[in-house]
Amino acid sequence: MYFWENNYERALIWAKDKKKRGKLKNPAVIGAIIQPGHCCDFTDTKYIEVIKAYYRLLSDKHYKAGVPLPVNKDVKHDLHKDQLMRELDCTTIEFMHNGILNQFSSDVNSKGYSEFRLFDSVKGVFTEGGPAFPGAGIYNKSHIQICVRNSNCIKGFFLPRTKAVWP
Repeated sequence: MYFWENNYERALIWAKDKKKRGKLKNPAVIGAIIQPGHCCDFTDTKYIEVIKAYYRLLSDKHYKAGVPLPVNKDVKHDLHKDQLMRELDCTTIEFMHNGILNQFSSDVNSKGYSEFRLFDSVKGVFTEGGPAFPGAGIYNKSHIQICVRNSNCIKGFFLPRTKAVWP
């Protein structure tokens, strides 16, 4: 399950865009209280190094099999060419999760425990939507996204406030 961190407006824009493309009937936003647990946080260098290592393993596996890696792609409706179809990223992340799960399971079966820990969630920053103003490094649709892989991390749901407290 995917969430935008503290970004009601961006989540609603995403839902409304899905409706425009015929993928959703009633756009809405719901809030959640999330305790990320063991989180693969791609805002932390340690986890970026982990995914890079798994990418190298995945790349080597594809090379040896003579199969091209998936690539991140642009979508027709995206004027900013933000490569919104992140097939390479998703494949690499799933490859990492499967590799960790396989090692974890193998360890538990052979010795009864494992030093490996499964990730409960994944967190990443996405910059998209073109610069907010000329020359900006701030983008119109930037957001932090959290993927909850272990539903026990979701502690509750709520209807978010729609009016900002700040001006």
